[in-house]
Amino acid sequence: MATEPSDSAELVLAFLAEAGDEVVSGEAISDKLGLTRAAVWKHVNALRARGYRIDAVPARGYRLAEVPDRLTALELRPLLNTHDLGQVLHAHEELASTNDRARELAEEGAAHGEVVIAERQTAGRGRRGRAWISPARKNLYFSAILRPDLPTARAPEVTLVASLAVCDVLRQAGVDAGIKWPNDVLAGGRKIAGILTELAAEPDRVHWIVVGVGVNVNARAEDFPDDLRGEATSVLLERGEPAPRALFAAACLTALEGWLDVHEEQGFGPIREAWRERSVTLGREVRVRVDDGELAGTAEDIDDAGALLVRTASGLERVLAGDVRLLRPR
Repeated sequence: MATEPSDSAELVLAFLAEAGDEVVSGEAISDKLGLTRAAVWKHVNALRARGYRIDAVPARGYRLAEVPDRLTALELRPLLNTHDLGQVLHAHEELASTNDRARELAEEGAAHGEVVIAERQTAGRGRRGRAWISPARKNLYFSAILRPDLPTARAPEVTLVASLAVCDVLRQAGVDAGIKWPNDVLAGGRKIAGILTELAAEPDRVHWIVVGVGVNVNARAEDFPDDLRGEATSVLLERGEPAPRALFAAACLTALEGWLDVHEEQGFGPIREAWRERSVTLGREVRVRVDDGELAGTAEDIDDAGALLVRTASGLERVLAGDVRLLRPR
């Protein structure tokens, strides 16, 4: 059984990852990291034993040719371009729920930006306690702990921020994705990702927010239960080829932090405009199930607090929380 790579091996991996397809000489690595050439060779072999394909080009050096399909700190750290998100990473082979573990860590004092990620969830959750199907080593399941300087009334905005980030990464991956209010991302009318936001707060301030993200990355049709196969999809199913999950996860964390920074610095205005551009809800006939019943009408807009505005037969309704069903256009 291979041993865990040392910090120096992680630095060698990061150096090779930064070089992309370029060949890096052993001398350059040793000079940059303060290692002997023999130590560089040792670390390269340790990484190979962990499943990394590192080509040795005679008289030139090393090239990172392939990264194993795993979501651990070793795979993700070299790919992250964030100042906070994921810099502390709690990676697990299996959890009941990444959100549950992140909530525990938040209550224990975890810092802003700590991330919990798992290869499999045995009790993954969506909104209103619905199950989130979480097969092992196929998809992406992570939860980010946030400690924003934000009044409690504005906490729902964070869900829309997260949906923007996930939608953008899916589009960058070649998927024609759009956002269904408030927390789903769709492709071809089917669900490809979901956001679950939970928090602890006082009336006037947020203590912490946990943003849980589930994205169907490399799931095949047979990975979904029979009753969901017509409603769920994945990156693999949409574009016909698998996506490298470590790169996808790092891209999600980078995009999420980028939109969170915009939200912190500029407020909800830019988030609202970007959300409108990516929405598959606005302009559609909808049925919305709310706590006290159901309403039907046209989804016209979101307001400056992120609430959905629905034009019904009796006037304009403001929906703060509810399940939206998109109806066929008239």
